[in-house]
Amino acid sequence: MFEQLIQDLAGDNGSLYTGLKYFSAELWLSGTIVVMLLLRLFSVDRWIPTFAVALAGSAIALWGLFGQFTELMTANTDVSIAFFGDMLRQDLFSVFFRMFLSLFLILTIALTVLTGIPDNEDAPDFYALLFGATVGMMMMASANNLLMLFLGVEMASVPSYVMVGFLKGRKPSSEAALKYVVYGAGAAGVMLYGISLVTGVLGTGDMTLLASRLALVSDGVAGLGDPEVCVVALGIMMVLAGLAFKLSLVPFHFWCPDAFEGASAEVAGFLSVASKAGAFALLVRFCLGLSGVEATAELMTAFGVALGAVAIVTATFGNLAAYTQNNLKRLLSYSTIAHAGYMLMAVAAMMVMQNSDQAAGLGQEINAAVGGLLYYLAVYMFMNLGAFAIIALVRNYTFDESIDSIRGLSSQSPALAVGMGVCVFSLIGIPPFGGFFAKLMVFAAVLKSAEIHWFMYVVLAFGGLNTVFSLFYYLKIVKAIFIEERPAEARAVTLPSMEGLYVVVLAVMVTLLGFFPAVTEGLSSIANAAGNAVLSVVGG
Repeated sequence: MFEQLIQDLAGDNGSLYTGLKYFSAELWLSGTIVVMLLLRLFSVDRWIPTFAVALAGSAIALWGLFGQFTELMTANTDVSIAFFGDMLRQDLFSVFFRMFLSLFLILTIALTVLTGIPDNEDAPDFYALLFGATVGMMMMASANNLLMLFLGVEMASVPSYVMVGFLKGRKPSSEAALKYVVYGAGAAGVMLYGISLVTGVLGTGDMTLLASRLALVSDGVAGLGDPEVCVVALGIMMVLAGLAFKLSLVPFHFWCPDAFEGASAEVAGFLSVASKAGAFALLVRFCLGLSGVEATAELMTAFGVALGAVAIVTATFGNLAAYTQNNLKRLLSYSTIAHAGYMLMAVAAMMVMQNSDQAAGLGQEINAAVGGLLYYLAVYMFMNLGAFAIIALVRNYTFDESIDSIRGLSSQSPALAVGMGVCVFSLIGIPPFGGFFAKLMVFAAVLKSAEIHWFMYVVLAFGGLNTVFSLFYYLKIVKAIFIEERPAEARAVTLPSMEGLYVVVLAVMVTLLGFFPAVTEGLSSIANAAGNAVLSVVGG
C-alpha cells in the first residue's frame, strides 16, 4: 500500500526525488515557516531577528528556482513534466511565476523591515502567513489538476484574510478582514461546486485533458444544446468566478477597496501583485486546458469574448471609481482593479486566437499574448510595489495615508517624490517607462485577435480610452507632490538613506524596463519563452 502511494506521488514522468527537486522552492519556504515558529517557541528570536531568517529562506528558494530556470532555458524551453501524480507541472511557465513570487517576497520582506510592520513580537506570525500565502500562489502557478487549483487558491487566500486584519485594535482593519473572509468563503464555495460539475461530467480533473474529454462527451460538437455541455459550461463559469475573486474583476471586486484600505500598505502592496500573479498563471492554464480542440472551438471563443467584455467593464469601473478617492490605498486599489482588466485583455485575445480556424498559423501571436501578460506582471511588480512602499514610508512620518500626506513632498524628500512620479507615469502607460511597453504588448495581441472576432476591436478601443481616463486621477497624485505646497502643519518627511535607496531601486527597475531596449527585449524574450512552454502542453 505504501509502495503504491509512493509510485502515485512519483507520477509517470520521473522518480519521487525528481518531484521533490521540482518542489524544492515550496519546501524551502515551508521549512522556513517551521524554523521561524520554532525560534519563537524557544525565544531564540530575541537574538536572531525573524526577518533575517525570512530573507534567508526566500533567497535560497529564489536561488534554487534560478537554477531550474537556467536548466530549462539552456536545455529545451518546451519541456513540461507532470509530477506528484500529475497534480503539478514543471515547465518554464511555472518556474517564471515562482521566481517572480520569490523575488517579490524578498522585496516585500525588505519593505517591512524598513517600515517596522510587523514589530518584533508579531514578526514570526506575520512572516509565517506571508510565506504560507506565497506557497499557495506558487502551487497555483504549477497546478495541473482542478483539485490542486482549489487547494492552491485556498492556501493563498486563508493567510491573506489574516494579514488584512493583522493591525490589531483597528476597527477598519478588522472590518476589512471580515468582509474579505465572507466574500472569499462564498467565492470558494462557488468555485468548488464548479470543479465538481466539470470533473463529474468529464471524468477527470487533469487540466490538459479537459478539452479532449469535452469533445468526447459532446460527440465531437460542443454545443449548448447538449445538456452535458451546458453543465460543463456552468461549471467553467463557476471556476472562473472563483478566479475572478482573486483577480478582483468586476463584479467580484467588492472586497478589494475595503481590504486595501483596512490593511497596512505593506500587505496591500503584496496582495495587489502576488495574488494577481498566481491567479493569472492559473487562469492561463485553465483556459488553455479547455482550448485547442476543434469540437470546443466555438464555445471557447465565446468564453474568450466574454472575458474581453469583463475586461472592459473591470478597467472602466476601476478607473472611474478612482476619481473620487482621497485615501491613497483605496485609490490604488481601484487602480489595481483597472490593471487587472488590462491584463485580462491578453487572456481574452489568447482564447480568441487559440480557438480560431487559423490557430495553427497564429502560434507566434498567441505566444506573444501570453508573453505580453507575463511582461506586464513583471513591470507591475516594481511600479505598484513602489507606489505602496512610498505610501507606507510617508505614513510612518505623517500618520496619514490620504493625498494630503504627500502634498509638497518634493520639497522635503526628492527621492520619494521622483520615485512616486516614475511609478505613476508607468502605471498610466506613458513612454518610455516599463508600463508603456507592457500595455503596448497587450494591445498588440488584442489587435491581432480582432482580425478573428470583431468584438476585440471594441476591447482595444476601451483599453485605449481607459488609459486616457486613468490619466486624470494619477495626475492628481503628481500635482499634489510636485505642484502644491507643503501645508505648514504637515509633519516633516526626512528619509534615512536605506529607505531612500529602496525606493530608488524600484524606480530604476521601472525605468530600465522602458528606457533600455536591451533590458526590455531580454525580459520580453524570457516571457515569450515561458508562454511557449505553457502553450506546448495544450491538448496534452
